[in-house]
Amino acid sequence: MTKTGCSLKWGLVTGCICSQSLTAFAAAGGAAAPENFANLSLEELSDVRVVSVSKREERLGDAPASVFVITADDIRRSGARSLAEALRMAPNLHVAQTPAGNYTITARGFAGNSANKQLVMIDGRSVYTPLLSGVSWDVQQVPVDAIERIEVVSGPGGTLWGTNAVNGVINVITKPASSTLGGMADLRWGQAQSGAAFRYGAAMDDGAWRAYGMDYAMPHGETLAGRPLGDAWHNAQAGFRADWLRGSDALTVQGDVYRIGAGQIPTPPITMLSAASMRGTNLMGHWSRQLYGGASLSLLAYYDRTERDQVGVYKENLDVADLQALYNFAPLGRHTLAAGAEYRFARDKVAVTSGTAFHPERAAMHWVSLYGQDTIALSEQLNLTGGLRIERNQYTGTEFLPNLRLAWKATASTSWWAALSRTVRAPSRVDREIFFASPRGTLSGGPNFESETARVLETGLRQQFGNRASYSLTVYRALYDKLRTIKPVTRRYLRSAMAWKAKRAGWKPGAVSRSRPTGGSTRA
Repeated sequence: MTKTGCSLKWGLVTGCICSQSLTAFAAAGGAAAPENFANLSLEELSDVRVVSVSKREERLGDAPASVFVITADDIRRSGARSLAEALRMAPNLHVAQTPAGNYTITARGFAGNSANKQLVMIDGRSVYTPLLSGVSWDVQQVPVDAIERIEVVSGPGGTLWGTNAVNGVINVITKPASSTLGGMADLRWGQAQSGAAFRYGAAMDDGAWRAYGMDYAMPHGETLAGRPLGDAWHNAQAGFRADWLRGSDALTVQGDVYRIGAGQIPTPPITMLSAASMRGTNLMGHWSRQLYGGASLSLLAYYDRTERDQVGVYKENLDVADLQALYNFAPLGRHTLAAGAEYRFARDKVAVTSGTAFHPERAAMHWVSLYGQDTIALSEQLNLTGGLRIERNQYTGTEFLPNLRLAWKATASTSWWAALSRTVRAPSRVDREIFFASPRGTLSGGPNFESETARVLETGLRQQFGNRASYSLTVYRALYDKLRTIKPVTRRYLRSAMAWKAKRAGWKPGAVSRSRPTGGSTRA
């Protein structure tokens, strides 16, 4: 790639400007010090609030699920350069890098190029693609300095988050604009990555705003013989966020625009492939109001546009619009209720390239869902949570996603939990509509492909030993049905189909230790 030099020239100029702005702002006494999680005790770490388990703030130590939180301080100390690299710190994830800046990230197995059972959200915006039923990690370039925390939940999350949250949920939560006032510049030069980034934020009436830009490049990889692979990668991206808080109302508006070029490694008999190009934009708004008695109402809407030209494979234009509503009721005696609805629309067009086609070429897809959940306080130490989501898609009709969880606070430092869930991975366009022809044979989607289903039983333990160490242990058993496979119809004709049942069982330990002399924490 030839963009590295240009990136650094642009970065040096913006870096000087932002450095001067930062110095002036700090001199005025306006810079806010970020929260330092390294100075928190284990008891305080257990008090960190999470929202991914119940869509309501709760203590991490009380959440009835296998949850791991990566904080902003964890990311800073790790030196992670991207969101995907930061996720390597989660012990309940498998992270594998592939060429051209892409990754395969999943939980509880199923780690392959088609990792399609992990739901990923950025500030509530789902980045799950309806074409391939997975996440395109090469375009999920969140500025790491803007991340407040990443909540990684292992196990089904379909009741609250919908189909495709089969093996887990990754919820990326960025910092409010009020936490990033002033300026920042980042200049890099190295073998792994080179480029520049800047950010500037300021206060305004009833709120704050920030804007950022970044331009990074990765060089070609090399074979053992020193021959370049041709998988260099370049990303140019900019975005903004604005937050307002007036009385009991809070409003957030944010958006990003990006353009990415990525080299492709050819496979025989192909000897050379042009670089792939991706570009896109997204815009999101989130409004919430705190109501009397502890109730709350929130609305979230976003639009996401993606253009991908994977030369030699496919060319896609995808538009997604989503509207969500959530109402958390005020406590009713022993009951804590929540109810919500979601409507999602996607318009997709895939052009024919080198034998790969989708029939039909254009598709309009709709998803409609309603869900509800009730947490019952059976005693001061025992809580029972039950929920159900009803979701309808155009491929398999109506899907039911129930969930039952029990949490027991045995002692002040020990808690047990158990869960029984049913969740599904709904068909994507590649399951139903793909058609690929080559001299070796033909592959087509299965017109009768149904949803992959999973019935999962989990139990977990969290225990803390004073202020020095804690651990968590999760044991689960999952029964998967109708998993996707490829089977021959004739000698040279293959079809996407459903396999027989599969079983998976496992256990996952997690530990947190703290060493006061070093002033840091280690998670494994």
